[in-house]
Amino acid sequence: MGLDGRKIRILKAIIQTYLETGEPVGSRTISKYSDLQLSSATIRNEMSDLEEMGYIMQPHTSAGRIPSDKGYRFYVDQLIQEKEHEVAQTRDMVIQRVDRVELLLKQLARLLAVNTNYATLISGPQYRRTKLKFIQLSRVEAGKLLIVTVLEGNIIKNSIARLDAELTDEDILNLNILLNNSLIGLTIEQINLDVISRMKEQAGPRREVVDLVLNEVAEAIRANEEDLQIYTEGATNIFKYPELSDGERASQLLGTLEQKEILKELLSNDADPEKKNGIQVYIGNETPVQSMKDCSVVTANYELGGGLRGTIGIIGPKRMDYDKVVSTLRSLMSQLEDTFNQEER
Repeated sequence: MGLDGRKIRILKAIIQTYLETGEPVGSRTISKYSDLQLSSATIRNEMSDLEEMGYIMQPHTSAGRIPSDKGYRFYVDQLIQEKEHEVAQTRDMVIQRVDRVELLLKQLARLLAVNTNYATLISGPQYRRTKLKFIQLSRVEAGKLLIVTVLEGNIIKNSIARLDAELTDEDILNLNILLNNSLIGLTIEQINLDVISRMKEQAGPRREVVDLVLNEVAEAIRANEEDLQIYTEGATNIFKYPELSDGERASQLLGTLEQKEILKELLSNDADPEKKNGIQVYIGNETPVQSMKDCSVVTANYELGGGLRGTIGIIGPKRMDYDKVVSTLRSLMSQLEDTFNQEER
C-alpha cells in the first residue's frame, strides 16, 4: 500500500497539528481542516491505514495519533523538496558587521536560539581540504630557518626550524622556487610519495631541508583543520518541552552541549564542501549522538568565500517546527554569505 494524495494530506495535517499542540490528534480535529473536506469516518479509515503503514501511532487506547519517526521523515523530506524551490523569506535579523568572525557567530547562535526557542550551535569556519597558497623560507639567524606557510584563505602559519648545516642565499632561493613550483595548490592528501620523491631528487644535497619543511607544512595544515571552535546558545530552551525536560534526559542533553568533542563529531559529519548550503535533518534514532535520540537535529552548511566553511545546527524535540527552522536556516545562510561577499568586494 502506497501513500496517495489523500493520505499525504491527512498525514501532513496530523503532523502540523501535533507540532502546534503537542497533543495526540483525533479524526474530528483533522476534519475541521477546510482544505481536506473529508468526513470523520473517511479520515478514521485513512488514519488506520497510516498507522498500519507505520507513519503514525497511538500512544495509548482511546487516544488520538502522533507521528512516528517514519512519519516525521516523510514530512521533512517533502518539506525540504518544497523549500528547494522557494526563495527564503527575508527576516528582520540585523547582522552587525564585526571584525572578528567569532563574535559574529556568537551573535548568530544567540539570535537563532531566541527566534526558534531551540538549542543552537555553530561551528567556527574552517578550510576543508586546505590547499597551500605560498611557502617562504628565510634565514633568521645562524642555524635557524623561518618557514612561512600561507594557506587557502590567507591563513599564515610561521615556524622556526633548526638546521644541521648552513644554507647559502642561493640554496634558499632555489628551495623556495622548488617548494612553490611543486606544492602550490595541493592539499595534504595530494602531497604523496611521488611528489616528495621528485622534490628530494631535485633538491640534491639539500634533500633533508625538504623533509624538514614538509613536516612543518603538514603540521600547519593539520593544526588549521583540527582547531574547531563551537558556539552554543539556548541550551536551557529544552526545558520548555515536557518530552525533553525530565531530570535524567535533560541532564544528558545539557551535558552533551558542553562536550566539544561530541559536538565536533556531529557537525564535522555535515561540513562536506560537496554539500554546500544543504539542509540535513536527523530525527530520533537517526541522530548520531546517543543522548539526542529523543530529539531532532537540523544542520546546514554555510560558506564565507575563499573556502571558508562551517555548519549551523538546531536541536529541539521531534515535534519541532520544521518549516520555521528550515526557512530560518536558509535565510540566515543567504544573509551570512551576502554579508561577507559584500565585505570582500
